[in-house]
Amino acid sequence: MIRDFQLADFFTLGNAGCGVAAVFFAMLYLDGRSVLHFYSSAGMIAAAFVFDVLDGRVARWRRAHSPLGRELDSLADILSFGMAPAALGFASGMRGGWDWIALAYFVCCGVSRLARFNITAETLSAGADKVTHFEGTPIPTSVVLVSALVFAAWTGRIGEQLYWGVWMIGPWELHPLALLFVLSGTLMISKTLRIPKI
Repeated sequence: MIRDFQLADFFTLGNAGCGVAAVFFAMLYLDGRSVLHFYSSAGMIAAAFVFDVLDGRVARWRRAHSPLGRELDSLADILSFGMAPAALGFASGMRGGWDWIALAYFVCCGVSRLARFNITAETLSAGADKVTHFEGTPIPTSVVLVSALVFAAWTGRIGEQLYWGVWMIGPWELHPLALLFVLSGTLMISKTLRIPKI
């Protein structure tokens, strides 16, 4: 199978590896409460973003696009920009029942958005080398959520001190900050929002 890989695919695997490391660092933060692990998790997501940019550039430079590469890219993206940010959000203190739903919704939107992109990529590219625009925000925009969580950690506003506090709604808690994940997920699955691809 490795022989079927293009050079860009190895950058995609770097993206996936960083996403897995980000989840592991988030779990280490929960275990030991070392803010260094929290920052490391966010750093791995940032590194995944760099790999994600590079794999696309390398593929275009070498003119080596393949269905395998597209599927690899989507699977790596859901790890790095879906699961990893959700794990970091959970580690930051979003652990109420409504928070779980918000974080799961975000990940499910990311999965749906990537699946839709894969089946419509040929139509959207209109015969060109690449897709001209995105329908909905690309999943790597979740780095904005990660940046917000890093800022919260830097200012000491995670855990019990999470920004905007906590609301008790019915049987479960909701940290309003989790609504940013809901907004991000909703923007990803939007069909009316069109963003030019650079």
